[in-house]
Amino acid sequence: MRMIRVAIFGFGNVGRGVARALTNNRELIEKKIGKFEVVAIADSKSSIHGDIDLKYAVEYKLRHGRLPGDMKADELMENVEFDLLIDTTPTDVFTGEPGLSYIKQALSMGRDVITSSKGPLVVAFRELFRLAEKNGARMGYEATVGGAMPVVKLIKRELAGNQIFRLRGILNGTTNYILSRMEREKMPYSQILSEAQELGIAEANPEYDVKGYDAGAKLVILANTAFSFDAKFSSVRIVGIEDITPEAFEVAGEKGYTIRLVAEADSRGKLEVSPRLIKVTNPLAIYGTLNALLVETDLAGEVFVIGKGAGDRETASAIISDMVDIYGRDNGH
Repeated sequence: MRMIRVAIFGFGNVGRGVARALTNNRELIEKKIGKFEVVAIADSKSSIHGDIDLKYAVEYKLRHGRLPGDMKADELMENVEFDLLIDTTPTDVFTGEPGLSYIKQALSMGRDVITSSKGPLVVAFRELFRLAEKNGARMGYEATVGGAMPVVKLIKRELAGNQIFRLRGILNGTTNYILSRMEREKMPYSQILSEAQELGIAEANPEYDVKGYDAGAKLVILANTAFSFDAKFSSVRIVGIEDITPEAFEVAGEKGYTIRLVAEADSRGKLEVSPRLIKVTNPLAIYGTLNALLVETDLAGEVFVIGKGAGDRETASAIISDMVDIYGRDNGH
């Protein structure tokens, strides 16, 4: 049985979460995929490679804000032999970088890729899969949508053979948290956003979330997966939540409705993210930072999934799921 050599590019919260999960669950993972070793780790300015102690790498990064070596990620790509690139670099839905260049290079070299970065798939979804096929490589991207919620594999595998008519989802936990509190506490948007930033639920620059960009990027990935589109970020009509007022919730509540940022795609090409009135009894009327997806099909009917959509542990769960999906088959699982 061959050793699977892993490189991790991106060593922020998600990358370190993956390292911890690979350390803590090594025995369980190796029962499913066989032996693995992490042979290279890189962040934006530093790296480590060779016989890596993952606990040491995580602690060094936390203590020093960097890794001990100076070799850049592209230099590691050329000089270190590995089988799998785990890309956890920050996402940019407009350029796809830095992950897009790393993924293209790895796939061109015939190396498998698992990514949690939405940007590369939003910018070049079909191109990357053509590149993977041409070079005999495999690619997993469950972590790009919904965190630990298994939506990509649900669409590709469990619902294989179904015609999928429509996807509707709550795909951003930050906006759902803000809207949930506006509904229940009748507080203004700006005040709740400020508190969410203090709690670490919203980023210091919350534009990606509150303007609907994050949900729009996830919708592109889901639609391309479910409907074989080649949609781009510019294909999505997006309206954010900044203009919603507590009064709007009062009016909606009198009629038995609430307001949520809903991402919707259908087989006819509709791609939209916008605040919607939804019945309080609708399964998408969820609260807090949860994510949810409702899939409408011909055979299975409506299938609903809900779960934590973000967090280093949840994202690591999705990445390890992709590892088992890719290498478990090689190992007879």
